[in-house]
Amino acid sequence: MNLTGSGDPVRTLALLWREPADVPGSQRGPRPGLDLRALVEAAIALADAEGLDAVSMRRVAQLLGVSPMSLYTYVPGKGELLDLMVDACYARMERRAPADGSWRARLQAIADDHRALFRSHPWLVDVSTVRPPLGPGLMQKYEYELRALDGLGLTDLEMDAALSFLLGFVETIARADAVSRPAAGDLASDAAWWEAQAPLLARVFDPTRFPTAARVGSAAGEAQGAAFDPDLAYGFGMERALDGLALLIASRRA
Repeated sequence: MNLTGSGDPVRTLALLWREPADVPGSQRGPRPGLDLRALVEAAIALADAEGLDAVSMRRVAQLLGVSPMSLYTYVPGKGELLDLMVDACYARMERRAPADGSWRARLQAIADDHRALFRSHPWLVDVSTVRPPLGPGLMQKYEYELRALDGLGLTDLEMDAALSFLLGFVETIARADAVSRPAAGDLASDAAWWEAQAPLLARVFDPTRFPTAARVGSAAGEAQGAAFDPDLAYGFGMERALDGLALLIASRRA
């Protein structure tokens, strides 16, 4: 698992907020041939295409047509670069309009936005933000999301916990979604995998020994066309998550 906040915290924060003293080219003298934004965008494009493991200072330098050592005048290393990448993705993520003015619709839109972000940048499921990148992208996102919960009677701590709960669910589905989508050139789709297992499974599986599993598994498989459908899991889970928050909000209002 890749961790944000793994680089030099002082340098990272200065780069995220573009403090002049820490951003190349902001001082007097010749301007460099690159800028920090181009470097970050190249790293994001590489991660989108090949996954986060493919991102290295050398690979990004190749994409930009510069020497690897020149990148270190912009960022100290991959730890700081990862924070910049994540914050840039947060800064430009979509903000879709809620279906109506209710808090449920607002949270549904936030969850949908978050899921779309993971689908646009699948490598984000491999990033832990326990130490979040405290840049303008994150702060804008956090402010926007908290406003959906403001004024509902929750304490500040409950607002933060409710948001973490909701987005944690979205991230779990996004991770399963990423795994369930075979990569280009992969050997098997889910359907092909199940087809390959069918002959042996028919010989070893006794439905009279596992009657509930046989009944429920068959029903789920027929409905989903596979053992797992991320869209169905997301829709079902979102309703249950919002129902749970509704109980909390109702208790506070009472």
